[in-house]
Amino acid sequence: MRTANPALGADTFLGVRGMAAGAAMSIQGTVNKTAVLLALLLVSSAWTWGQAFAGAPVQGFIGFGAIAGFVVALVTIFKKAWAPITAPLYAALEGLMLGGVSAMFEASFPGIAIQAVTLTFGVLAALLIAYTSRLIPVTANFRLGIAAATGGIMLVYLASFVLGFFGVSMPFLHDSGPIGIGVSLFIVVIAALNLVLDFDFIEQGARNSLPKYMEWYAAFGLLVTLVWLYLEIIRLLAKMRSRR
Repeated sequence: MRTANPALGADTFLGVRGMAAGAAMSIQGTVNKTAVLLALLLVSSAWTWGQAFAGAPVQGFIGFGAIAGFVVALVTIFKKAWAPITAPLYAALEGLMLGGVSAMFEASFPGIAIQAVTLTFGVLAALLIAYTSRLIPVTANFRLGIAAATGGIMLVYLASFVLGFFGVSMPFLHDSGPIGIGVSLFIVVIAALNLVLDFDFIEQGARNSLPKYMEWYAAFGLLVTLVWLYLEIIRLLAKMRSRR
């Protein structure tokens, strides 16, 4: 099964044995674990947010949260059985980063953070309803298309990061003109559609009776997509506001 989320890749089921019903992954268990991770992320974000508006510099928290969160994410991907420990740690670290980033956007565009949060969870709810109602069929071609688009976006971001060291920027990624807004809107759509693949992956995992720790792993994978979606939405909103 293909998914664009690197945490929920095609080989995630490999080497993971099915379990008896009582010790197996379930959809409800994954929902509960996702709620725990979101709560940890919210608390961590709120702390950094408070520090920012108290006048403390938060660039260090942003950098530490982003780098350490990336390292913990890699560990989680390669050591799935550690997810009950590493997934909550990842949520707390990402919260440090998101709280600081949100505060920086909020300072320039008051009210943008709550708009981005509302839109993110609105998209999550809408796509969950669409998925459970089977309005969006998750076919092999759908998975392939979203995976290819996501891979292309990641390559563009990587190229932009490398070129930044040489003083070269990709204007269509950061520009607030019509093309820049169109590119951001496309990225938001692809990030949102990754949620559908995540839902499908979670359903397949429960159907295959994966071990209980995979609930934490699946919740971690869903959180990865939500963090990406939130960051893309707040960037899109900032571009749109800057044109006023």
